[in-house]
Amino acid sequence: MHRFVPVPSVHGGGRPPRPVRGDAADEPWRFARLLAAPHRLGFFAATMMLATSALWWPAALATRLVPGWGAAWAIAPNHGHALLMGFSFMPMFFAGFLFTAGPRWLAAAPVPAQALLPTVAAWLAGWAVFLVDAHVDAQLAAFGLAVAAAGWSLFAWRFARLLGAGRAADRTHARVIGAACGAGALVLWVAAAGLFAGEPALVHVALAVGLWWFLAPVFAAAMHRMVSALGVATPRLDARHPNWLLWTLLAVLALQVPLSSGLVEPARLAPAAAVLDTAAAMLVLWLALHWARAQNLRIRLLAMLYVGFVWLGVAFALQALAAASAWSGDGDALRLAALHALGMGFFGSIQLAFVTRVSAGQHGRAHAIDGWVWATFWGLQAAIALRLAAVWHGDAPVLLLAAAVVWAAAMLAWSARHVRWYGRPRSDGRPG
Repeated sequence: MHRFVPVPSVHGGGRPPRPVRGDAADEPWRFARLLAAPHRLGFFAATMMLATSALWWPAALATRLVPGWGAAWAIAPNHGHALLMGFSFMPMFFAGFLFTAGPRWLAAAPVPAQALLPTVAAWLAGWAVFLVDAHVDAQLAAFGLAVAAAGWSLFAWRFARLLGAGRAADRTHARVIGAACGAGALVLWVAAAGLFAGEPALVHVALAVGLWWFLAPVFAAAMHRMVSALGVATPRLDARHPNWLLWTLLAVLALQVPLSSGLVEPARLAPAAAVLDTAAAMLVLWLALHWARAQNLRIRLLAMLYVGFVWLGVAFALQALAAASAWSGDGDALRLAALHALGMGFFGSIQLAFVTRVSAGQHGRAHAIDGWVWATFWGLQAAIALRLAAVWHGDAPVLLLAAAVVWAAAMLAWSARHVRWYGRPRSDGRPG
């Protein structure tokens, strides 16, 4: 049964009441409903890849603890881990979000979910091949990555067309994200070429570019644009001088590639890296302190975004320490800690907050951050703490496995909450 509540008409009356679905949770889950809106299809594909990664990585680590059972690798394990954890699920969250929010940002026509189907199909097929053949055959793994790259290239092209068709006066954030998505397509092609040719150095460069010119700029631009538009009383951190923070962060991120790609001996760039990352850490942590004083962090969504932003400052601080320790031999551990503070802390926390908010809002739920999501968020923070502890203990296998298991539990629990929404009707009876 449906129940009905009257909804005031913006035209002054006469409009019939809008149905509110009290039984949406009882509706059968259908694949066809993934095509009702781009976020449903993109987020579903991302969630499937996230869940797969959450199952795969602890299993791969667990085999190391059993003598004679270590997982076989056809590619460098650190490259397999970085590619899967960095690039297999986050871009699909980007795609679902950009085809949902992008038209509103740009004052363009809505994008149907079907436009995302070729990208999603290539993405899931390509990463499935990669995941299997990373343990079997490097060239087949490269082929799988190339299929995913083709799918993402199609998405980047479609988003560029949407950007060109937009009529909004301010398209700054969309342009930054569009350029980053184009860089992401190039990164995937270069990484695939490196795997196919057996050139680990090429893969390493592609990973550095993908981290700093693709993933990080998308998160930075989205957070700068969206923090004041998420339904909480949060002014822009740079409201007096719009966009200075965005351009400053993008400049710092751009400079990380020559500093971290390995093309130049790290010790030679250490002084410049130490100065740049120290300045970046001080800026981000100062802004975080200002933000904490100005806002009510008892609002859970705001607290999640705040914690993610603090992790960005911690990542820069650890990188500065790594640069300062380049001559003592301690820089590698600090760089690894910085990488996980950035990837698990900044990316992971912001992703969880944004996707939860968008999923709940698009499903007609006013309360996004319930106790379940709040618990998974702090599970993620516990996993980050364990991962950093493992770094300080020389990547101790037990600590490393514990971090992976806690992360997997948090991500699987979070995914289970959301994936059931994507194939069911909105809870408020509205289309989409």
